[in-house]
Amino acid sequence: MTRYGLLLLALCSAVILHLHISSIEMSFAAKWQVISSFQAQTFADFQFLYAALPRLVLATLIGAALALAGSLFQQLSQNSLVSPLTLGASSGAWLGLICSAVWFPTLAASYSVWFALVGALLATGTAIYIAGRSGTNNLHLILAGMAIHILLGAVATVIVLLNEQPTQNLFIWGAGDLSQTDWQWVEWLWPKLVLCLVVFIFSQRPLLLLRLGHDNARARGLHIKSFISSIALIALWLVASSITAVGVIAFIGLIAPNIARLIGAKKPRDELASSLLLGVILLISSDCIALYMSQLSEGFVPTGTMTALLGAPLLIYFAKRQLTRHPVTQNQSHFAVTAPLLRYGILLSVLMVLLLALIFFHQPNSQQFWLFALPDSLTFSLRWPKVLAVISVGAGIAVAGVILQRLVRNPLASPDILGITGGAKLAVVFSTLLVTDTIINSTLVAALVGSLAVLLLLICLGRANQYAANVIILIGIALSALIEGVIHFALAKGTSDVYQTIHWLAGSSYYVNDKQAMLLFSIVATLLVITMFTTRWLTLIASSDEIAAGRGVNLTKVRLTLLLLVALLCASTTALMGPIAFVGLLAPHIASLIGAHKAIQQIHFAILIGMLLMLFSEWFANNALYPQQIPVGTLISIIGGSYFILLLFKQSHKTR
Repeated sequence: MTRYGLLLLALCSAVILHLHISSIEMSFAAKWQVISSFQAQTFADFQFLYAALPRLVLATLIGAALALAGSLFQQLSQNSLVSPLTLGASSGAWLGLICSAVWFPTLAASYSVWFALVGALLATGTAIYIAGRSGTNNLHLILAGMAIHILLGAVATVIVLLNEQPTQNLFIWGAGDLSQTDWQWVEWLWPKLVLCLVVFIFSQRPLLLLRLGHDNARARGLHIKSFISSIALIALWLVASSITAVGVIAFIGLIAPNIARLIGAKKPRDELASSLLLGVILLISSDCIALYMSQLSEGFVPTGTMTALLGAPLLIYFAKRQLTRHPVTQNQSHFAVTAPLLRYGILLSVLMVLLLALIFFHQPNSQQFWLFALPDSLTFSLRWPKVLAVISVGAGIAVAGVILQRLVRNPLASPDILGITGGAKLAVVFSTLLVTDTIINSTLVAALVGSLAVLLLLICLGRANQYAANVIILIGIALSALIEGVIHFALAKGTSDVYQTIHWLAGSSYYVNDKQAMLLFSIVATLLVITMFTTRWLTLIASSDEIAAGRGVNLTKVRLTLLLLVALLCASTTALMGPIAFVGLLAPHIASLIGAHKAIQQIHFAILIGMLLMLFSEWFANNALYPQQIPVGTLISIIGGSYFILLLFKQSHKTR
């Protein structure tokens, strides 16, 4: 009772603060008069009655729905990290809404929530299927959800870039905007949340039985599949309805149930009720900050951005405080070597020559798609900087992935999954917003600062947990959601360079010139040469700390040196071409797959594979939908995300 009393007190305080900030020029007596009579006389009354009050009520409904959905997901899976965000449900629902707006505009007005539900259902079902039944309570489910989140985000980016007009109004909506001009969305949403009462009435005993294990619950008469399917469907319906109404609001469904358990909620219904209240408190408080920041900056600050800013540190805190540590795995291939490495090296070199020939001698046009000819001087001058840039990025990110996988001793580690390229991206976007400059003029310094900040966080949190995979990967998840909030904030500004920002964030070589390409090549080449002198460190540190220390390696200095190399590689590549996902995962893993287990071998083959992946993506992106172009980073994200999902599927089902 004390806990609920304090929660209700916090809720009342948040409501009062929200009413004050949203209509600061009105007295509370005037506000109460408008509420009691539900009539407006002055402009301030109209603003309060049809903007401030609907916004507050909508924040209450959305916070309750997302928190309840998160609590249901976590209790069904017995995994404190499961939420609409980490399952991919949010990105699936958002992709469904984008598809409806682009291809089914007549149906979107009345049936958009069903498109969102189908997207959320497919994303969540795919994540669960990849993880397998035994993987719902471990890291595999979170990894699968994160991979789906990145993959669907890349697909959504392609759709937005290829359909600018239908998706133009989705920018502000996608940022998680609670702004209202009437009671339409409140009237639309609240009947769809009546299912919350069904959950409270009928879910207490089944959820309690699930804590005993599936076998014990089944022995006591619970039909496991029917119950889990129905409750999960209700949770997804709550998520789809919320996203349809206000866009993506991250972290509420993840943080609220964790805080509820932290403050003493033990029984299923108690956890549901406490999570619901905390979700409302968190979202109203975040909206208060968003309103206050909007008033200070005289601009628009989306509520979704504020929930990401507040939720990311909380997620990292819970990751460090509550999670059990997973055993680390060494960077070893699980596949047999079937051919000499020399044969693979020759094959990869031949493929690279063929790709270069396709890029330089292929002349697509509207009359004849397949036309080969010698490029003229203008065509050559436009193409060679892009080719030099993409192979530099491929080599740099691939080597960064090798270093991280050996340093963390986890074959699933990569700069994008651990948030290092995300840190560079976040810093560049922030610098663009602060100096009101275009994204192309942002400097290498900002990207380097962002990468180093993430690395410092990884060092501080990773050392205390012996670089456990769950903690490190959750930092990446937290940063990803935080970055998305900032990105949507940038897009919601509605400036003329919005699509330029989208292209850069999608990983595009479109704006690369010859001087930038040469500078990037020089930096990456220098860093790769330095990396070659660290192969002994990489070999020893990938084995164990004890072996490395016994061979005279200063672990602290070596880790800092290697992480600094990773930061420089990620910062230099991200600053020029934007974030490139999954190359740092695919290239080292494929190199290990073909038998390159030694550090020097893995580096050499990872460089070749990284360049090949980027060259193929560059060629395919320029020609697949000619004359339209797909950003190379988005295409590699789709390819890499699909491969990563397949890898997780094989690992999870092999361990069973």
